[in-house]
Amino acid sequence: MPAPPGPIDEVRDLDRYRLAEVLPGWTTPKVIRGLVADWPMVSAARDSAEAAVAHLKQYDHGTLPVTATTAPPEAKGRIFYNADMSGFNFRREQVALKVALDTLLKYRSASDPPTIYVASTTLDSFLPGFRQDNPLALGVDEPLASIWIGNRSRIAAHHDVPDNLACVAAGRRRVTLFPPDQIGNLYIGPLDFTPAGQAVSLVDFAEPDLDRFPRFARAMASAQVAELGPGDAVFIPSLWWHHMEGLDDFNVLVNYWWRPVPAWMDPPMNALMLSLLALRGLPPAQRRSWQALFDHYVFGAGGDATAHIPEAARGVLGPLDGAMAANVRSVLRKRLER
Repeated sequence: MPAPPGPIDEVRDLDRYRLAEVLPGWTTPKVIRGLVADWPMVSAARDSAEAAVAHLKQYDHGTLPVTATTAPPEAKGRIFYNADMSGFNFRREQVALKVALDTLLKYRSASDPPTIYVASTTLDSFLPGFRQDNPLALGVDEPLASIWIGNRSRIAAHHDVPDNLACVAAGRRRVTLFPPDQIGNLYIGPLDFTPAGQAVSLVDFAEPDLDRFPRFARAMASAQVAELGPGDAVFIPSLWWHHMEGLDDFNVLVNYWWRPVPAWMDPPMNALMLSLLALRGLPPAQRRSWQALFDHYVFGAGGDATAHIPEAARGVLGPLDGAMAANVRSVLRKRLER
């Protein structure tokens, strides 16, 4: 078995009123114990799952169905592909939120329940008023707030482009994190056929097959882990791989995503997909040449690539803004349509 991971760095004595002072400067993972311990939602969950459900239902207007993911008991909570990766081991259906909540309560006493998982549901759309009664000021622009509700679950290691602050509102969660550079040791699956939109590690963390995935032991040597209870939170920086486990028969997570960049910037995944299309099939010598160009113009390996060019003549090499970005997209569209 791989060596056990180390702990995620913990921050204590930081309440939600002072979070905005420090969060924008963080670049490494942090666990913040008790950050939202005073939320009414957390207080209800500490009382009982029934009280937590009642708290959620008061914001549910019933006008929008949620997407419920269900997997059979033999999946053991793992939301994943089927055996030959031709499909998935779960199904999705549109249901009323109250139906999903009542079903979760019904299965709490079952010895071998199905997995039920309501994932990434936008708070302001589906539970208007929840954020106002359970507030959190992050000190960042326009975070997207979502809620995740389910019983015991295991979500394969994946990464997100935005920074992420995840707050446990009910139940317990185990979070295992890996730095971005561990991508080669996590055995990532397809980019364009995924369980939930993001490419995932194919390793079963509960039973890692080191004969099939031997480098996973190296990934675990760089891993960080924490178990979170109601009121605790974890900051996951952009592109850090995270494996998420719901440990109880009723779990609620509220998370916030944000990108500290101008709104006109494109998702970086667009550049990766276009690079796969345009560069991966080149001969090795040409790929190395293009790597040098990217290092020079994009990653700044050689220092300032434009100091010798008059400022007015730098074009796309100069500072970008919304207008310039629109021009670049227009040129790209025309080139891609040829």
